[in-house]
Amino acid sequence: MIRIDIQIELNYEIAAAGADFVFNIHAAHTPSQSISGEHLSLSQAVPQRLCTAPQTGNRYLYVHAGPGDLRVSYLATVDLLHRFADPAGIGEVPIRDLPPEVISYIYPSRYCQSDRLLRLAAHEFGGLPRGYCRVLAIQDWVTRWVSFTSNCSTTNTSAVDTLIEKVGVCRDFAHLMIALCRAVNIPARFATGTDYGADPALGPPDFQAYVEVYLDGGWYIFDPSGTGIPMGFVRFGTGRDAADVSFATMFGGVRAHAPVIKAVAVPDAAAGMVLPHHCAEALSTDSGPVPADAAV
Repeated sequence: MIRIDIQIELNYEIAAAGADFVFNIHAAHTPSQSISGEHLSLSQAVPQRLCTAPQTGNRYLYVHAGPGDLRVSYLATVDLLHRFADPAGIGEVPIRDLPPEVISYIYPSRYCQSDRLLRLAAHEFGGLPRGYCRVLAIQDWVTRWVSFTSNCSTTNTSAVDTLIEKVGVCRDFAHLMIALCRAVNIPARFATGTDYGADPALGPPDFQAYVEVYLDGGWYIFDPSGTGIPMGFVRFGTGRDAADVSFATMFGGVRAHAPVIKAVAVPDAAAGMVLPHHCAEALSTDSGPVPADAAV
């Protein structure tokens, strides 16, 4: 088991009319991710509502803030219990056998225009053996094709843009990999959380975007950016692409400052807690229905 202590601080300057926010910074409730303690604080005494999406475990915090400064702080201790599997034994699921909750992850979406990459995907990956190994080949192709470059893209950058420009951040790597998977009929979704194990030379700790692919009845983690250690990623949300799981969506006049994020692994041999590490096995983190949150 992996235990991660996370700390997030977000700071905003809000115009005179006030603003509405939808945050997705709470650790998700999933069968492989449990929260042993968490605390949220706001610098303004304003209404707030926390809700959970039943199929994904995504937790959304709705806030209406008044003018002035707003500081949002979130602390949590999260335990991760992944399912390990032999990559050689993991196959793809025929479209006819996909469960209804997975179908939406095989279609094109705003940032993952898989319908524009059909010829490329068929040429590069269409002849490969089906299963985990083919998805790994797609991940490795994206990792080689795109160079990680900070501040090189915007919120409008799509998978096709990244393919052309060959540079991006973790969000862009994820969108391109997802689009290529969908182009060969493999369901893939966008996941957000905290990074872990990234090289400090890439910049301060940040939110992490990565990929989950549906194979053999479960969701498996992939990190096409290659910047972190997937075993240490704490999941906040999953969706079709970044439009579904932005860590903060703002409505109104708002100036945002850079987030401050820390994710620290807590080893405890007596309790079976180990440090995240790269491994040869496939990591599965299946999600399922969870109870809704009460207001906080």
